[in-house]
Amino acid sequence: MSFTTVYKAILVIVFLVVIFELGQALYFMMTDRKDTGRAVWALTRRVAFSLLLIVLIVIGIVTGVLHPHGVR
Repeated sequence: MSFTTVYKAILVIVFLVVIFELGQALYFMMTDRKDTGRAVWALTRRVAFSLLLIVLIVIGIVTGVLHPHGVR
């Protein structure tokens, strides 16, 4: 496998983790009756993984691994 394929797979995995953390926070917000803070931690992790995803995308564009294109 090439570096580009591995890099794109990592991007997809991080994106799926962001979606999972968002769903987990929603579940905790709906089910927790006490103030446990689990939803806050899930949302904090989601923000951290979202920032990681943005940084990985920027690095991919700068290094030429990812090639953005305009919308017509």
